[in-house]
Amino acid sequence: MSAAEATPRSLAALMVGRELGGAGEARARAVGEAVLELEGVWTPGDRGEAAVRGASLAVAAGEIVAVAGVAGNGQRELAETIAGIRTPTEGSVRVDGKALRADPRAAIAARVAYVPEDRLGTGVAPSLSIASNLVLKSYRGPHSSRGPLLRLRRIRASAVELIHRYRIAAPGPAAPARLLSGGNLQKVVLAREFSGRPRLLVAASPTRGLDVGAIETVHAYLRDAAADGVAVLLISEDLDEILLLADRIAVLYEGAIVGSTSRAEASVEELGLLMAGGHDPRAD
Repeated sequence: MSAAEATPRSLAALMVGRELGGAGEARARAVGEAVLELEGVWTPGDRGEAAVRGASLAVAAGEIVAVAGVAGNGQRELAETIAGIRTPTEGSVRVDGKALRADPRAAIAARVAYVPEDRLGTGVAPSLSIASNLVLKSYRGPHSSRGPLLRLRRIRASAVELIHRYRIAAPGPAAPARLLSGGNLQKVVLAREFSGRPRLLVAASPTRGLDVGAIETVHAYLRDAAADGVAVLLISEDLDEILLLADRIAVLYEGAIVGSTSRAEASVEELGLLMAGGHDPRAD
């Protein structure tokens, strides 16, 4: 291939060794009822300041809604609010029509899956085994424990099956998670979250720091989840990723949702302007 014929997509396909999935794959999905409903949510940041300011947003079953924004504009706090980690001071978070209280266990019970932006520090427990990480959210269930005792054989067997299904390159289920590459760590997180049969998946910067092959794999998992009827909230700074995957796009600036649009009507210029705090010319 000559330099004149090369495109970013063709080069990425050569690096991965296969053709990459296209944006058209994300559009042929049936969209159901709203799974996530945020209404007027205000959430404080680590220093007590308002990090999320009056956010209202809905995500339906089978839909990928992306939240675009420059880092530090409330994305982490928004994701943690939905995942039950952070307590909002105003507004409501509803999943399948039921109010979600600020408790990670309540979010797990509501089948909210969460892929945090810090996969090593928050997504996994680095010193624990891959098998242990895969049951961090389900070890209290009857499949993984009986009373106070863990069913270690079942946990190991499940881990072996998930390692195979998600193609996690690892020495085995007993290996510490910290030994894995970034892409394989993310596969561990996704395998664990999808094991809970989620109704809602919150994915915060899920491809940050990954190589081209791992990025394509993560994108495929997000598309497949939506195709299976999962409501997907993608939080990302990467406009190319957002335009590739999303059905609808909302822009977060200084904690507030300052604009939203469908993928068909979106443009990089308008989204970039909103992300920088500029004015959406379509509002005139």
